[in-house]
Amino acid sequence: MTAFGLLFLLVLGLATAMRLWLDMRHIAHIEAHRGRVPEQFTTEVSLSAHERAADYTCTKTRLALLGVAIDTALVLVLVFGGGVQFLYDLASLGFESEVARGLALIALVSILTTLVELPLGLYRTFRVEERFGFNKMTPKLYWIDFAKSTMLAAAFGLPLVACVLWLMEAAGTYWWLYAWIVWVVFNVLMLAIYPTWIAPLFNRFSPMEDPALKERVEQLLTRCGFKVKGLMVMDGSRRTSHGNAYFTGFGNSKRIVFFDTLISRL
Repeated sequence: MTAFGLLFLLVLGLATAMRLWLDMRHIAHIEAHRGRVPEQFTTEVSLSAHERAADYTCTKTRLALLGVAIDTALVLVLVFGGGVQFLYDLASLGFESEVARGLALIALVSILTTLVELPLGLYRTFRVEERFGFNKMTPKLYWIDFAKSTMLAAAFGLPLVACVLWLMEAAGTYWWLYAWIVWVVFNVLMLAIYPTWIAPLFNRFSPMEDPALKERVEQLLTRCGFKVKGLMVMDGSRRTSHGNAYFTGFGNSKRIVFFDTLISRL
């Protein structure tokens, strides 16, 4: 094994150990305080709700521990078990261009990673979230989302990767600088088009209709000196009963999005 290989293995081991240790500390802390509601919330949160929240967080974190172990094992197989070389040889069968081979290699690694991670995603959605009453996703909707995400990843990711591979081959010493510029431009473009072109492929968005709530949020934005194009409500209840909100966009596409579940609960 080369010195770089040893260094990579060391860094991987340290990173994995740190992630596992932090997650286990997280679980231990929650379990130690599961039986008592914090004093400042005793009038708002019941003990049963507090215990259920603790159980939910611990269950998700244990699943994350398994995910860390699986991800680490996959990296070891790919890097030290000959996985990348095998996939490169497979990619080389149909292509003579190094750019095409590299693109096929990355596509194969992405497919393999997705297949390895898919069972955990299914279990998280249809077992963990279902068990605690959060899941509203149907199997049909899950696979529709999966297909859309896959097509979007291919439509945007493959041309980007092909561009970077071409720069590595053709741009000389400073290929990394040109690749970085391409990456920055790509990210800014995605920020700009996500709210109006990509997000609506998965959810329905409508302007906030509650005049009192809208006025309060707009007053907050005014006090903060923060400008957005719109306040939107998303049909998050199609997939989950979790309440959430997020900010997205760039330039004229900036918006704040509220889950309908958040508005109905709070």
